[in-house]
Amino acid sequence: MIAPHLPLKDRVDQVLTAFVTAEAQALADIDVALEPVCDQLHVATRHGKRLRAAFCYWGWRGTGQPDSDALVRAAAAIELVHAAAVVHDDLIDHSSTRHGSPTVHTALRRSDGHGQGSESGRTAGAGGPEGARDGAGAQGRALAMLVGDLIMAMAGQLFTDSGLPGAFLNRARPLWTVLARELVAGECLEIMRTGCAPDPEASVKVIRYKTAKYTVEHPLQIGGLLAGAPPRLLQAYSDYGLPLGEAFQLRDDLLGLFGDPAETGKDPADDVTGNRPTVLMAHALAAATPAERGELQALLGRECLTTEEVQQVRDIVRGTGAVTRVEHMITARQREAHDALAAADLTGDARRALGALAAEATTRTH
Repeated sequence: MIAPHLPLKDRVDQVLTAFVTAEAQALADIDVALEPVCDQLHVATRHGKRLRAAFCYWGWRGTGQPDSDALVRAAAAIELVHAAAVVHDDLIDHSSTRHGSPTVHTALRRSDGHGQGSESGRTAGAGGPEGARDGAGAQGRALAMLVGDLIMAMAGQLFTDSGLPGAFLNRARPLWTVLARELVAGECLEIMRTGCAPDPEASVKVIRYKTAKYTVEHPLQIGGLLAGAPPRLLQAYSDYGLPLGEAFQLRDDLLGLFGDPAETGKDPADDVTGNRPTVLMAHALAAATPAERGELQALLGRECLTTEEVQQVRDIVRGTGAVTRVEHMITARQREAHDALAAADLTGDARRALGALAAEATTRTH
Protein backbone atom coordinates (compact mmCIF):
# COMPACT_ATOMS: atom_id res chain seq x y z
CA MET A 1 0.00 0.00 0.00
CA ILE A 2 1.38 3.41 -0.98
CA ALA A 3 1.07 6.04 1.74
CA PRO A 4 -1.70 8.29 0.34
CA HIS A 5 -0.68 11.36 2.36
CA LEU A 6 2.74 11.60 0.71
CA PRO A 7 3.48 14.01 -2.16
CA LEU A 8 3.23 12.36 -5.56
CA LYS A 9 7.01 12.31 -6.10
CA ASP A 10 7.50 10.48 -2.80
CA ARG A 11 4.79 7.98 -3.70
CA VAL A 12 6.51 7.29 -7.03
CA ASP A 13 9.87 6.94 -5.27
CA GLN A 14 8.29 4.50 -2.84
CA VAL A 15 6.95 2.37 -5.70
CA LEU A 16 10.26 2.36 -7.55
CA THR A 17 12.34 1.57 -4.47
CA ALA A 18 10.21 -1.46 -3.60
CA PHE A 19 9.99 -2.71 -7.17
CA VAL A 20 13.68 -2.27 -8.02
CA THR A 21 14.74 -3.82 -4.70
CA ALA A 22 12.71 -6.94 -5.46
CA GLU A 23 14.01 -7.16 -9.03
CA ALA A 24 17.62 -6.63 -7.94
CA GLN A 25 17.29 -9.35 -5.31
CA ALA A 26 15.88 -11.78 -7.89
CA LEU A 27 18.89 -11.05 -10.08
CA ALA A 28 21.36 -11.45 -7.21
CA ASP A 29 19.78 -14.79 -6.29
CA ILE A 30 21.02 -16.16 -9.63
CA ASP A 31 24.68 -15.60 -8.77
CA VAL A 32 26.52 -13.53 -6.17
CA ALA A 33 28.80 -12.22 -8.94
CA LEU A 34 25.86 -10.15 -10.20
CA GLU A 35 25.76 -7.95 -7.09
CA PRO A 36 27.64 -5.02 -8.74
CA VAL A 37 25.05 -5.07 -11.53
CA CYS A 38 22.25 -5.14 -8.95
CA ASP A 39 23.78 -2.13 -7.22
CA GLN A 40 23.66 -0.19 -10.48
CA LEU A 41 19.97 -0.95 -10.88
CA HIS A 42 19.45 1.05 -7.70
CA VAL A 43 21.85 3.82 -8.74
CA ALA A 44 20.27 4.23 -12.17
CA THR A 45 16.71 4.49 -10.85
CA ARG A 46 17.02 6.50 -7.65
CA HIS A 47 17.34 10.00 -9.14
CA GLY A 48 14.79 12.15 -10.89
CA LYS A 49 12.22 14.89 -10.57
CA ARG A 50 9.54 12.31 -11.55
CA LEU A 51 7.99 14.75 -14.01
CA ARG A 52 7.00 11.97 -16.41
CA ALA A 53 5.09 10.13 -13.72
CA ALA A 54 3.43 13.39 -12.70
CA PHE A 55 2.25 14.09 -16.24
CA CYS A 56 0.83 10.57 -16.50
CA TYR A 57 -0.93 10.94 -13.14
CA TRP A 58 -2.54 14.23 -14.10
CA GLY A 59 -3.46 12.89 -17.52
CA TRP A 60 -5.54 10.35 -15.58
CA ARG A 61 -6.92 12.83 -13.05
CA GLY A 62 -7.76 15.35 -15.80
CA THR A 63 -10.57 13.03 -16.96
CA GLY A 64 -12.21 13.13 -13.55
CA GLN A 65 -10.79 9.82 -12.31
CA PRO A 66 -9.93 9.68 -8.59
CA ASP A 67 -6.52 9.13 -7.05
CA SER A 68 -5.33 5.55 -7.49
CA ASP A 69 -2.38 3.57 -6.14
CA ALA A 70 -2.51 1.36 -9.21
CA LEU A 71 -2.27 4.41 -11.46
CA VAL A 72 0.74 5.68 -9.47
CA ARG A 73 2.46 2.35 -10.12
CA ALA A 74 1.68 2.56 -13.84
CA ALA A 75 2.96 6.13 -13.92
CA ALA A 76 6.14 5.11 -12.10
CA ALA A 77 6.86 2.66 -14.92
CA ILE A 78 7.50 5.59 -17.27
CA GLU A 79 10.27 6.74 -14.91
CA LEU A 80 11.98 3.40 -15.56
CA VAL A 81 11.84 4.10 -19.30
CA HIS A 82 13.61 7.36 -18.56
CA ALA A 83 16.19 5.65 -16.34
CA ALA A 84 16.97 3.14 -19.09
CA ALA A 85 17.33 5.97 -21.61
CA VAL A 86 19.77 7.79 -19.32
CA VAL A 87 21.95 4.67 -18.90
CA HIS A 88 22.11 4.25 -22.68
CA ASP A 89 22.61 7.98 -23.24
CA ASP A 90 25.59 8.10 -20.86
CA LEU A 91 27.01 5.06 -22.59
CA ILE A 92 26.65 6.63 -26.04
CA ASP A 93 28.10 9.95 -24.85
CA HIS A 94 30.98 8.38 -22.87
CA SER A 95 29.90 10.45 -19.85
CA SER A 96 31.87 9.55 -16.76
CA THR A 97 29.65 11.12 -14.07
CA ARG A 98 26.02 11.96 -13.41
CA HIS A 99 24.69 13.59 -10.26
CA GLY A 100 28.23 13.55 -8.91
CA SER A 101 28.54 9.75 -9.11
CA PRO A 102 30.11 7.46 -11.71
CA THR A 103 27.82 6.57 -14.60
CA VAL A 104 26.80 2.94 -14.86
CA HIS A 105 29.39 1.96 -17.47
CA THR A 106 32.12 3.72 -15.46
CA ALA A 107 31.11 2.05 -12.19
CA LEU A 108 31.01 -1.38 -13.82
CA ARG A 109 34.50 -1.20 -15.29
CA ARG A 110 36.36 -4.35 -14.29
CA SER A 111 38.50 -3.70 -11.24
CA ASP A 112 40.33 -7.02 -11.05
CA GLY A 113 43.57 -5.58 -12.44
CA HIS A 114 43.20 -7.14 -15.91
CA GLY A 115 42.66 -5.19 -19.08
CA GLN A 116 42.86 -1.76 -17.50
CA GLY A 117 43.02 0.71 -20.33
CA SER A 118 42.14 4.14 -21.45
CA GLU A 119 38.42 4.31 -20.88
CA SER A 120 37.42 6.09 -17.69
CA GLY A 121 34.76 8.35 -19.08
CA ARG A 122 36.16 11.17 -21.20
CA THR A 123 39.82 10.23 -21.23
CA ALA A 124 41.98 10.07 -24.32
CA GLY A 125 40.76 7.45 -26.74
CA ALA A 126 37.70 6.59 -24.72
CA GLY A 127 35.42 6.74 -27.71
CA GLY A 128 37.76 5.18 -30.25
CA PRO A 129 38.37 1.57 -31.27
CA GLU A 130 41.19 1.06 -28.77
CA GLY A 131 39.03 2.32 -25.90
CA ALA A 132 36.16 0.09 -27.04
CA ARG A 133 38.44 -2.98 -27.02
CA ASP A 134 40.02 -2.19 -23.65
CA GLY A 135 39.14 -5.06 -21.31
CA ALA A 136 38.02 -2.97 -18.35
CA GLY A 137 36.14 -0.43 -20.41
CA ALA A 138 34.58 -2.99 -22.72
CA GLN A 139 33.18 -4.95 -19.81
CA GLY A 140 31.74 -1.83 -18.22
CA ARG A 141 30.13 -0.72 -21.47
CA ALA A 142 28.67 -4.14 -22.20
CA LEU A 143 27.25 -4.48 -18.70
CA ALA A 144 25.78 -0.96 -18.82
CA MET A 145 24.06 -1.74 -22.11
CA LEU A 146 22.48 -4.79 -20.47
CA VAL A 147 21.50 -2.82 -17.36
CA GLY A 148 19.71 -0.31 -19.56
CA ASP A 149 17.97 -3.10 -21.46
CA LEU A 150 16.89 -4.76 -18.20
CA ILE A 151 15.48 -1.51 -16.80
CA MET A 152 13.47 -1.01 -19.99
CA ALA A 153 12.05 -4.54 -19.60
CA MET A 154 11.30 -3.82 -15.93
CA ALA A 155 9.32 -0.75 -17.03
CA GLY A 156 6.99 -2.91 -19.08
CA GLN A 157 6.61 -5.36 -16.23
CA LEU A 158 5.73 -2.66 -13.68
CA PHE A 159 3.22 -1.12 -16.08
CA THR A 160 1.54 -4.47 -16.78
CA ASP A 161 1.53 -5.48 -13.10
CA SER A 162 0.39 -2.08 -11.81
CA GLY A 163 -2.97 -3.42 -10.67
CA LEU A 164 -5.08 -1.52 -13.20
CA PRO A 165 -7.75 -3.59 -14.98
CA GLY A 166 -6.61 -5.29 -18.16
CA ALA A 167 -9.14 -3.34 -20.22
CA PHE A 168 -7.57 -0.06 -19.02
CA LEU A 169 -4.06 -1.26 -19.84
CA ASN A 170 -5.11 -2.44 -23.29
CA ARG A 171 -6.23 1.10 -24.17
CA ALA A 172 -2.71 2.43 -23.51
CA ARG A 173 -0.52 -0.43 -24.76
CA PRO A 174 -0.33 0.77 -28.39
CA LEU A 175 0.94 4.19 -27.25
CA TRP A 176 3.48 2.52 -24.94
CA THR A 177 4.93 0.89 -28.07
CA VAL A 178 4.96 4.23 -29.90
CA LEU A 179 6.72 5.85 -26.95
CA ALA A 180 9.57 3.34 -27.12
CA ARG A 181 9.84 3.52 -30.92
CA GLU A 182 9.98 7.31 -31.03
CA LEU A 183 12.46 7.51 -28.15
CA VAL A 184 14.80 5.17 -30.05
CA ALA A 185 14.23 7.16 -33.24
CA GLY A 186 15.28 10.35 -31.50
CA GLU A 187 18.42 8.74 -30.09
CA CYS A 188 19.31 7.38 -33.54
CA LEU A 189 18.75 10.75 -35.19
CA GLU A 190 20.99 12.44 -32.63
CA ILE A 191 23.79 9.95 -33.27
CA MET A 192 23.41 10.25 -37.03
CA ARG A 193 23.44 14.06 -36.92
CA THR A 194 26.44 14.32 -34.59
CA GLY A 195 29.19 16.21 -36.39
CA CYS A 196 26.93 17.23 -39.30
CA ALA A 197 26.46 20.77 -40.58
CA PRO A 198 24.37 22.88 -38.18
CA ASP A 199 20.65 22.70 -38.90
CA PRO A 200 18.38 24.19 -36.20
CA GLU A 201 15.24 22.59 -37.66
CA ALA A 202 16.84 19.15 -37.72
CA SER A 203 18.02 19.69 -34.14
CA VAL A 204 14.47 20.52 -33.05
CA LYS A 205 13.29 17.26 -34.63
CA VAL A 206 15.91 15.37 -32.63
CA ILE A 207 14.72 16.82 -29.31
CA ARG A 208 11.07 16.30 -30.27
CA TYR A 209 11.56 12.55 -30.62
CA LYS A 210 14.39 11.98 -28.18
CA THR A 211 12.86 13.89 -25.26
CA ALA A 212 9.74 15.98 -25.78
CA LYS A 213 7.28 13.25 -26.64
CA TYR A 214 8.23 10.75 -23.94
CA THR A 215 8.65 13.43 -21.28
CA VAL A 216 5.28 15.20 -21.52
CA GLU A 217 3.01 14.34 -24.44
CA HIS A 218 3.06 10.55 -24.22
CA PRO A 219 2.86 10.28 -20.40
CA LEU A 220 -0.14 12.64 -20.42
CA GLN A 221 -1.84 10.66 -23.16
CA ILE A 222 -1.07 7.32 -21.53
CA GLY A 223 -2.70 8.58 -18.32
CA GLY A 224 -5.65 9.77 -20.38
CA LEU A 225 -5.97 6.52 -22.29
CA LEU A 226 -5.84 4.48 -19.08
CA ALA A 227 -8.73 6.60 -17.83
CA GLY A 228 -10.73 6.35 -21.05
CA ALA A 229 -10.26 9.99 -22.11
CA PRO A 230 -12.18 11.11 -25.21
CA PRO A 231 -10.24 11.97 -28.40
CA ARG A 232 -10.73 15.71 -27.87
CA LEU A 233 -8.97 15.62 -24.50
CA LEU A 234 -6.18 13.42 -25.86
CA GLN A 235 -5.63 16.00 -28.60
CA ALA A 236 -5.54 18.77 -26.01
CA TYR A 237 -2.91 16.81 -24.10
CA SER A 238 -0.85 16.64 -27.29
CA ASP A 239 -1.32 20.34 -28.05
CA TYR A 240 -0.08 21.15 -24.54
CA GLY A 241 2.49 18.39 -24.17
CA LEU A 242 4.52 18.61 -27.36
CA PRO A 243 5.54 22.29 -27.17
CA LEU A 244 6.10 21.96 -23.43
CA GLY A 245 8.33 18.92 -23.94
CA GLU A 246 10.38 20.82 -26.51
CA ALA A 247 10.68 23.78 -24.14
CA PHE A 248 11.83 21.37 -21.41
CA GLN A 249 14.67 20.05 -23.56
CA LEU A 250 15.65 23.49 -24.83
CA ARG A 251 16.01 24.56 -21.19
CA ASP A 252 18.02 21.40 -20.57
CA ASP A 253 20.41 22.30 -23.39
CA LEU A 254 20.98 25.73 -21.87
CA LEU A 255 21.53 24.27 -18.42
CA GLY A 256 23.84 21.63 -19.87
CA LEU A 257 26.31 24.31 -20.97
CA PHE A 258 25.60 27.19 -18.60
CA GLY A 259 24.12 25.53 -15.50
CA ASP A 260 25.80 24.71 -12.22
CA PRO A 261 27.02 21.08 -12.39
CA ALA A 262 26.30 20.73 -8.66
CA GLU A 263 22.63 21.34 -9.45
CA THR A 264 22.29 19.80 -12.91
CA GLY A 265 24.35 16.68 -12.18
CA LYS A 266 25.89 17.06 -15.64
CA ASP A 267 29.40 17.97 -16.77
CA PRO A 268 29.12 21.25 -18.77
CA ALA A 269 31.65 19.85 -21.24
CA ASP A 270 29.50 16.83 -22.16
CA ASP A 271 27.56 18.28 -25.09
CA VAL A 272 30.70 20.01 -26.39
CA THR A 273 33.01 17.02 -26.26
CA GLY A 274 30.22 14.83 -27.63
CA ASN A 275 29.65 17.37 -30.44
CA ARG A 276 25.93 16.84 -29.98
CA PRO A 277 23.55 18.54 -32.46
CA THR A 278 21.75 20.62 -29.85
CA VAL A 279 19.50 23.46 -30.99
CA LEU A 280 21.67 25.85 -28.99
CA MET A 281 24.86 24.85 -30.79
CA ALA A 282 23.15 24.74 -34.19
CA HIS A 283 22.06 28.35 -33.75
CA ALA A 284 25.49 29.36 -32.46
CA LEU A 285 27.32 27.83 -35.41
CA ALA A 286 24.85 29.26 -37.90
CA ALA A 287 25.19 32.80 -36.50
CA ALA A 288 28.94 32.76 -35.69
CA THR A 289 31.49 34.75 -37.64
CA PRO A 290 33.98 32.66 -39.64
CA ALA A 291 36.56 33.16 -36.89
CA GLU A 292 34.12 32.19 -34.13
CA ARG A 293 32.94 29.18 -36.10
CA GLY A 294 36.53 28.06 -36.50
CA GLU A 295 37.13 28.35 -32.75
CA LEU A 296 33.98 26.38 -31.96
CA GLN A 297 34.71 23.67 -34.49
CA ALA A 298 38.20 23.29 -33.05
CA LEU A 299 36.70 22.62 -29.61
CA LEU A 300 33.63 20.55 -30.53
CA GLY A 301 34.38 16.86 -30.16
CA ARG A 302 37.66 17.44 -28.32
CA GLU A 303 38.29 15.19 -25.34
CA CYS A 304 39.23 16.50 -21.89
CA LEU A 305 38.34 20.16 -22.34
CA THR A 306 39.82 22.50 -19.76
CA THR A 307 37.69 24.86 -17.69
CA GLU A 308 39.05 27.73 -19.78
CA GLU A 309 38.05 26.02 -23.03
CA VAL A 310 34.52 25.39 -21.77
CA GLN A 311 34.30 29.06 -20.84
CA GLN A 312 35.54 29.97 -24.32
CA VAL A 313 32.66 27.97 -25.82
CA ARG A 314 30.19 29.68 -23.49
CA ASP A 315 31.46 33.14 -24.43
CA ILE A 316 31.22 32.45 -28.17
CA VAL A 317 27.76 30.87 -27.92
CA ARG A 318 26.43 33.77 -25.87
CA GLY A 319 28.04 36.29 -28.20
CA THR A 320 26.32 34.84 -31.28
CA GLY A 321 22.90 35.50 -29.76
CA ALA A 322 22.12 31.78 -29.68
CA VAL A 323 21.13 31.88 -26.00
CA THR A 324 18.62 34.65 -26.68
CA ARG A 325 17.21 32.74 -29.65
CA VAL A 326 16.72 29.60 -27.58
CA GLU A 327 15.11 31.62 -24.76
CA HIS A 328 12.66 33.03 -27.32
CA MET A 329 11.92 29.50 -28.52
CA ILE A 330 11.21 28.43 -24.95
CA THR A 331 8.90 31.40 -24.36
CA ALA A 332 6.95 30.74 -27.57
CA ARG A 333 6.45 27.10 -26.63
CA GLN A 334 5.44 28.02 -23.08
CA ARG A 335 2.77 30.30 -24.51
CA GLU A 336 1.54 27.60 -26.89
CA ALA A 337 1.26 25.10 -24.05
CA HIS A 338 -0.49 27.66 -21.83
CA ASP A 339 -3.08 28.41 -24.51
CA ALA A 340 -3.74 24.71 -25.11
CA LEU A 341 -4.17 24.10 -21.39
CA ALA A 342 -6.58 27.03 -21.07
CA ALA A 343 -8.76 25.62 -23.85
CA ALA A 344 -8.73 22.00 -22.61
CA ASP A 345 -11.85 20.46 -21.07
CA LEU A 346 -10.40 18.93 -17.91
CA THR A 347 -10.82 19.11 -14.14
CA GLY A 348 -9.76 22.21 -12.22
CA ASP A 349 -7.26 20.29 -10.09
CA ALA A 350 -5.58 18.92 -13.19
CA ARG A 351 -5.48 22.34 -14.86
CA ARG A 352 -3.76 23.86 -11.83
CA ALA A 353 -1.33 20.96 -11.50
CA LEU A 354 -0.42 20.99 -15.19
CA GLY A 355 0.11 24.75 -15.05
CA ALA A 356 2.51 24.30 -12.15
CA LEU A 357 4.30 21.44 -13.93
CA ALA A 358 4.73 23.62 -17.03
CA ALA A 359 6.44 26.28 -14.95
CA GLU A 360 8.64 23.71 -13.21
CA ALA A 361 9.68 22.11 -16.50
CA THR A 362 10.72 25.34 -18.21
CA THR A 363 12.04 27.67 -15.52
CA ARG A 364 14.07 25.14 -13.54
CA THR A 365 17.75 25.53 -12.69
CA HIS A 366 18.57 21.83 -12.60
